[in-house]
Amino acid sequence: MKWLKSIFREIVGLFVDDGTFAIAILVWLAMLRLALPHLPIPAVWDGVILFAGLVAILIESTLRRTRQR
Repeated sequence: MKWLKSIFREIVGLFVDDGTFAIAILVWLAMLRLALPHLPIPAVWDGVILFAGLVAILIESTLRRTRQR
């Protein structure tokens, strides 16, 4: 059974290297899903807001990772 747990961890590790990075993306997506329909902005800006948030999360994760090394 130990080998099965090890295999599962390896498979998850292929997709999620940094847990906080993945959680931050999921939180950002959930916040946008809940907030954007209620904000008084044109729907054309939804993609721009999504992209800007994801870029900010990526930059923060990169800076955090470089400080660790």
